[in-house]
Amino acid sequence: MFDYRARVLHAESMSLELLAQRFGTPLYVYSKAAMLSAWQRFTQACGGHPHCVCYAVKANSSLAILQLLAKLGAGFDIVSVGELERVLRAGGNPGGIVFSGVGKREDELRRALEIGIHCFNVESEAELLRLSALADSQGKTAAIALRINPQVETGTHPHIATGHRDAKFGINSGLAEALYRRAASLPGIRIIGIACHIGSQITQPAPFLDAARCVMALVDRLLENGILLEHVDFGGGFGVRYQAEPRLDVSALISQLRALVEKPGLKLLLEPGRALVAEAGALLTRVEYLKTTDQGRFVVVDAGMSELIRPPLYGAWHEIRAVTLRPGMPSEIYDIAGPVCESADFLGRGRRLAVQTGDLLAVMDAGAYGFSMSSNYNSRPRAAEVLVDDEQVTLIRRRETLDDLMAQEELLSG
Repeated sequence: MFDYRARVLHAESMSLELLAQRFGTPLYVYSKAAMLSAWQRFTQACGGHPHCVCYAVKANSSLAILQLLAKLGAGFDIVSVGELERVLRAGGNPGGIVFSGVGKREDELRRALEIGIHCFNVESEAELLRLSALADSQGKTAAIALRINPQVETGTHPHIATGHRDAKFGINSGLAEALYRRAASLPGIRIIGIACHIGSQITQPAPFLDAARCVMALVDRLLENGILLEHVDFGGGFGVRYQAEPRLDVSALISQLRALVEKPGLKLLLEPGRALVAEAGALLTRVEYLKTTDQGRFVVVDAGMSELIRPPLYGAWHEIRAVTLRPGMPSEIYDIAGPVCESADFLGRGRRLAVQTGDLLAVMDAGAYGFSMSSNYNSRPRAAEVLVDDEQVTLIRRRETLDDLMAQEELLSG
């Protein structure tokens, strides 16, 4: 949904030049059509089999995006009470919420019990016991699934791999059967499912299928012990193509996952985040300086790791495009440097561009883990966000002001 028209990059029918003039930079721009297309890819792949596509809120938690997905009938995968309240504010159905995460606090569990979420994805015996005690004390029943760690290697970056042997997430698959038996005897607990999540940005089907087979083998053993489940949650981690990664065939993969749960008649849950929003977003930034040193050439821009931390944190690659093409200008190889006072503050290195001071650059595929991981480091106000729907543009988050930065602070008295 991002392409050039008359040498100017557009989001759907909106010129990114005009958006930058109107809203300033740095600026996150999202395409509604791109999100709808990604959503349809998942729901159509699930076919007529009972399913729930639970959007992983951590990928992009902007209220307008949650509202858009809620209207489409999405469920939501949350990992904090803050994400829970965002979903509720955006009109999400509590009955479609699954609560994941390894460190759920007591107040978070209480709030989720209060509103009656669909399922707690329990990640440890200690969490199970805490949840049982809380639910029993409130006269409520907590519907649970155990999140299994199938010890599958995904080949993704170590910081975003969650299903391997050393991960903090989930319950060892070898211990899960005994914990299910214990859960069945606890007050305030109702077993309804099983879950796994092996990592993020996985672009090959094999790790998903290896994990799914491990989970389904456990489902069979549980059935033999009289523990009946209602759903299987295969998690998320569906990768997108940032550079040269293979493009994951989501439809084919979901078809295979669906086949695993059809015979036992289990509902299928999926938790895509990145796959729904990454390609729908771009970060607009303006060139402040061109700088040449003995070591190379730099394009210094007004966005950096405070706006998009993925490149410094993971070594992540994002395509960087000039918003206005200049065919008569010679191109050069540049490192794209941000203004933040950290040596790691680069949005990209070794990029060939034809640009000059004042030009705009678009950092592509920035709709996931962009704004949601942004910060105020160096006392930088966070960016604005806009949603484009063909020729209509909506400001969905205003730019922070300097007063916003200090609104929660107090000077010493005296």
